[in-house]
Amino acid sequence: MNEQKNKNLPKKQPNSYIKYSSIGFQLAAIIALGIWGGISLDKYFQTKFPGFTVVLSLLSIIGGMYWVIRNIMKNK
Repeated sequence: MNEQKNKNLPKKQPNSYIKYSSIGFQLAAIIALGIWGGISLDKYFQTKFPGFTVVLSLLSIIGGMYWVIRNIMKNK
């Protein structure tokens, strides 16, 4: 009988602190991957100016912020 009652109860939503901190960690990971990729490409092509690092870090920040905003709006 208790099992039937538990099935009808709504599932507990995760704590908002956990939800937003995981989004923050994922944003940091996206940015870190972009920076790491840029540094790796600059080393591979032996560029004098770190152009790949600049471009990929900016793209990862923009893409990460877009992903965060989309995730927050979807979860409201």
